[in-house]
This record gives sequence, structure tokens and C-alpha cells, in this order.
Amino acid sequence: MRVLFAPDSFKGSLTSVEVAQALAAGWRRARPGDEIRLAPLADGGEGTLDAIEAAGGWVRRRNPTHDPLGRPIEAAWLQSPDGQRAVVELAAASGLSRLAPGERNPYAATTFGTGEMVMAAIGAGVRGLTLGIGGSATTDGGRGLVEAFGGRVSGATRDARNWARVAVDLGPLDPRLGELDVQVACDVNNPLLGPRGAAATYGPQKGASGGDVAILDRRNEAWANALEPAARRRERDTPGAGAAGGVGFALLCLAGHFASFALSPGVDVVMAAAGFETVLEGADLVITGEGRIDAQTAHGKTAFGVARRARDAGVHCIAVGGGVEPGGAAALATLGAEAIAAHDAPISLEAAIAAGASPIEAAAERLARLITSAGGPATIAG
Repeated sequence: MRVLFAPDSFKGSLTSVEVAQALAAGWRRARPGDEIRLAPLADGGEGTLDAIEAAGGWVRRRNPTHDPLGRPIEAAWLQSPDGQRAVVELAAASGLSRLAPGERNPYAATTFGTGEMVMAAIGAGVRGLTLGIGGSATTDGGRGLVEAFGGRVSGATRDARNWARVAVDLGPLDPRLGELDVQVACDVNNPLLGPRGAAATYGPQKGASGGDVAILDRRNEAWANALEPAARRRERDTPGAGAAGGVGFALLCLAGHFASFALSPGVDVVMAAAGFETVLEGADLVITGEGRIDAQTAHGKTAFGVARRARDAGVHCIAVGGGVEPGGAAALATLGAEAIAAHDAPISLEAAIAAGASPIEAAAERLARLITSAGGPATIAG
């Protein structure tokens, strides 16, 4: 059999590259004669660079930038060999993983460092940008990004709680943005404001209390009231505007300042950049996976995207999850894919993280032996 391993990361535990390697190692123990290919993936958040780089054909670059709290750091991005294309991961500079739990500050956290990374890529000659915006530590509505691009923001400092007097001037934006084709990998469809907005939905995981959420939502409303007239666009209610604490909103407002712009499901963007369609050709079985297969799986998660592509190509698909809930299994079943848990019994997140790759290897070995005894992947459904 020709088996393709195309998982996402098990967040907090293993990267998608490590998960793919673990699945392949377990599989080989039971079926050493199979032809195996690895295609680790991501949904636009942390791990996007690693997943795309693993497909080959990219050069890793590093540039000085700033973390969410403005501290100097160095972060990586990818450039194509011809120098024309780049992949930038917001999480590399402005990600929650850049901060210790006690450092999370939803008022001070800024996306300025991500903007610096984009400008570094432009300075290196890039004219096509893939930007993954998952995993942010920020709720700044993309203000830092706009400022890094050259936009002038006045009336309140970035860390102020009240932005009612903020004013935006986009006249000073770097003119090179107009030569840039931008594709944004985004796995959420939230608006900027309100009960489903950036602050309410994602603020708590970034350090915001209940009272903070209301203040941050008002702050982003004031930001929208300033940026939308400057951009001559209304984007606060556009699906995806609430992504990455409002980075989606800022980019949508700036869409007319780029040569082209698209906001697309993260897994689709990453699969395109990694050449997934090519590696899928000729496969007899695809094994994907992610840390938790649950009700959110059908909403832009990697396992669902892989299962959809596999179905369209007529290839059987199985998803391995650190945990599997009925809603996630049911979502995958609509695409003809099965879900199996890496662990034999329920286990805490802390214990799963501590266990590392061993349970994933063991699950792949069990699955391979089951397929051997069943006579093929298409006969094990249910």
C-alpha cells in the first residue's frame, strides 16, 4: 500500500512533523513493506512554517523583530528559491507561545512584530505572501500591523484601554504593499465585535478577564470607527474579521492597498503551499490527525480539510486524535472518514502531553495491524 501521513500538530505536545514521523514509525513496525510519504500540515497557526518547509522547495530566513510585548527577538519566515514568494507565520513574532502565562497582557500585546516580518520579506524582494494568522497573543485589531506597514495612528498609545480618540492616516503606508499579492490563512469566521467577536471569543485565553473583554471590545469598536473611514471600507462584520484578535479586520480594510488579497481557510492555504494535491496522487490511504477531534473539527480544522480532499480524490481517510469526541467523529463520517483515539482510555491533557509520541506510534501500529487483518482500509469502517 501507498500510505500518506498528513496530520496537524498535537498542540502543546508535538509538531505536525513529529506527529507524522510518529505515525509512520508505528505503521512501519506492522507493515514495513508499505510505501510511506509524509505531508505534515497546519491550519495557519503555529507550525505553519514547519509544515510548509517539510514539503521542500523553501529557504528559511531569520530577521530581527519584536514579540507581543515589544521586546527584541529574532523570528523565522520562508522564502521561495526564486525570492518571489514568502510564508510568514504571525505566531512566530506575535504568538501566544512567545509569552509565559503570567506575561499575557491583552491591552499591551501588539501585532507590530508580525508587520515587521512582512516588511522584511518585502525588503528581500518578495512579491507573493502567504500569511498564517493563527495563534496570536493579541487583541489589538491589527493596529500594530498597520503601524508597521507605515500607517500613522495617533490619539492613544497602543496599550491604552480607551481608544476613543484614535485617528488613522493611511497616506504614509509603504507603497511597496501595492506590489504584494497576499493570501491569508485563517481558520475562523468570527466578526470583529460583539458576543462572537475577537475579544469575547478569544480574549480570555490571552489573559482577558470578563471585565477586560467588554473594554477590549469597545476599544476595537473605536479602532474600527477610525480605520474603516481611512480605508473607505466597512469590514467589521465580515467573516474572519475577528481572527487573531482583529488582524483579519485590519487586513480586510487594507485589501485595496495590495496588488491582490484573499482570506481563505487556513488548511486550504497550507495544503496549496505544501503541494498536497501532488503528494495525494497515487495514495491508497491517507492518515491525518490532530490533538482533539471534536465538534470544531468541521470548522476549518486540518483533519476535516484532509478528509474532504481525500474523499474528492477517492482515497480512504482515517484520522487519529489525541482525543475523539462524538461530534468530531460524526463530522468526519460525513466525508467517509473514520476517527480513532491515540489513547486506549480517557486521559488528561497533561498526561497526554507528558506521554509524547509513544501513544501515537502505538495507535498507528494497531491501525496497521487491523488493516492487515481486515484486508484493506476500505473494509474497516465502523
